[in-house]
Formats: sequence, structure tokens, C-alpha cells
Amino acid sequence: MQGQIVMVGMMGVGKTAVGQEIARHLGVVFTDTDAEIERAAAMSIPEIFARDGEAFFRDRESLVLSRLLEGRSGVISTGGGAWIQPQNQALIRAAGLSLWLDADLETLWQRVRQRPTRPLLLTEDPRGTLARLIEQRSPVYARADLHLKSDSASDVETTARRAIDLIRSARPRFLEEK
Repeated sequence: MQGQIVMVGMMGVGKTAVGQEIARHLGVVFTDTDAEIERAAAMSIPEIFARDGEAFFRDRESLVLSRLLEGRSGVISTGGGAWIQPQNQALIRAAGLSLWLDADLETLWQRVRQRPTRPLLLTEDPRGTLARLIEQRSPVYARADLHLKSDSASDVETTARRAIDLIRSARPRFLEEK
């Protein structure tokens, strides 16, 4: 493989589950930036947000992402806000390719509404907040190298196979050995 495949997109879209499946199919390592941040901080993402704020978290996220991108080729799942940061886009572009996993509001809402682990949704109107985040972030996610629509009818395995097929058709040499 010619670098990293970096999963970007909204919270709840399935970046981790699909990324793990892509990595399994390709026989490469999978890493989740949020899990790495939590391990390094010995705290959950919501605890980091509550104690140190979003700006602190984003700085740590960029540091962890930079370190992971320097590693051997694999699949990396990022948090929903990682790709929004211009410095992260530059890091990802230099290390491989970005794959925007995209889903509609209803699909995302069904996946995240019962989870208290989403600090950005701890508002008076979490569904409205999610809708606003999608509206704000989608034009930025659209800058990703590849775009794959996901929906509630597609299981993880199917979505991962579609992602690999997309990479093979759009970037035929990317999956070849160096």
C-alpha cells in the first residue's frame, strides 16, 4: 500500500467499524485516533472536552494524527472534527489518501442519539446541533480525496468492500505494494 487510508466524516458514520473491516481485508494495521488520544490522556474524550475544552482536544488530536501518519501503511479512523482542521488535511494529504464516509442526518441521528459519548451533542437540541454540524462540515469533508455514501441498509462488510472498490477504481496504484 502506498501510504495511509484515512477515514473522515461525521460522528456515527462508521469510520471505525468500516476502517477496521477495510484494514482486515487489506491485511494492514488499523488505528483509531480517538482511542489513541484516550489512551495517552488516560481519560475519555468527553472528560477531555469537559476538563480542557475543545481547542485543547483538537491540538492533541493533531499531534496524535501526525504521529500515526508517520507509521507504517494502514487505515486510520479520525474523529469527526479532525478533517475540519486545515493542518490535519495537509498532514493526511502528504501521507496517503482521505476517504469521506458520508451518511444522511437520519442515519447519523439513529446511530448517535442514545450515546452520551458525543460531547458536541450535549446541547438543548442535539438533533439540531447534529444537523448544523453536517451543514457546516460537509463542504469541508467534500475536499477529501474520495467520497463514499453510506446508509442504514448497508452493513459494515458491504461498505468496506465498496470503499476498497472505490480506492481501486479511483487510485489503482495506491493499494499496490511499495
